[in-house]
Amino acid sequence: MSIKARFNLQHDNFVLDIDTEMPSQGVTAIFGDSGCGKTTLLRSIAGLERCQQGFLQINDTIWQDNTLFVPTEKRSIGYVFQEASLFDHLNVLQNIQYGCSRVPDRERSIKLEQAIELLALTPLLKRNTAQLSGGERQRVAIARALASSPKILLMDEPLSALDLKRKHEIMPFLESLHDKLNIPILYVSHAPGEIARLADHLLLMEEGKIRASGSLDTMLTRLDLSLAHGDRAAALIHANVAEHDKTFNVTYLDFPGGRFTVAHKDLPINHPVRLRVIARDVSITLEHQSNTSILNIFPAVVDTMTPEGNAQVVVRLLLNNIPILSRITQKSASLLTLETGKKVFAQVKTVALLS
Repeated sequence: MSIKARFNLQHDNFVLDIDTEMPSQGVTAIFGDSGCGKTTLLRSIAGLERCQQGFLQINDTIWQDNTLFVPTEKRSIGYVFQEASLFDHLNVLQNIQYGCSRVPDRERSIKLEQAIELLALTPLLKRNTAQLSGGERQRVAIARALASSPKILLMDEPLSALDLKRKHEIMPFLESLHDKLNIPILYVSHAPGEIARLADHLLLMEEGKIRASGSLDTMLTRLDLSLAHGDRAAALIHANVAEHDKTFNVTYLDFPGGRFTVAHKDLPINHPVRLRVIARDVSITLEHQSNTSILNIFPAVVDTMTPEGNAQVVVRLLLNNIPILSRITQKSASLLTLETGKKVFAQVKTVALLS
């Protein structure tokens, strides 16, 4: 079961030309620079753009082909825009109930109460929407979309209009959607941090086309893609909480390549977490260093390398087959005589615990 999308659409000098297949579960992030066609793709899936040539199949349901075009109002979608676009003449509860009104009782897979609970909106139900913060408004918009029991949830940069504090507030709710809902979510963003925290699958768009697609872990460390270059280059590691050390106030996280030490996190043992390791924070040595303040040092094997500008190189390392990236100078790579297959040690200066 999957989502199959094929669209050809031209607007003035812009052409959307894609043919792709996405998982029908989890979060698929649609990522790329401004103007690459992310929103146009989402609007095409929603039926808001009528493509000259198009095909769309959600699992076993076809919404568009050569002879069929299901209009937007007949598609079982939830759409969350950059702006919440709430009905100001309705209170919070009435806004969410509007979502319910789009689907008959017998066809509802997400109940009103479930949508309210997922977004923790019970204390706000009687409020006028003008009394809400930006983050609260967006939570109501998401609950309204879910209340329509969609077969697919489309989210077009839902955090872009929020300040940093509000983004931090709403992110746990987005994570709960990932964990508790069994519907595919297509999430448009140009923020690598959001994608690393939420996504399972990634579509990388460039100039109206799909440049590459695949699991998030793999895509982030492909040296032939822009994601692995520049200051945003990072690897994603899945780990589990192994132990808490009260003496030093740290938490140990195990993954197939070893054990990370991070500042204490109040999480239960065996709780799954995501770690983001930025390439510029990974150095390479030929021997395991002992007299160092760096705690996270792992045996690794050089997988591939590629130049980065005139003076640097990006090295893809495997930690027991788990890929991470290191960005070092070309001089350092030469002094270390790095080559494919060489055994080294990766020193991770800092690591971000995402969830």
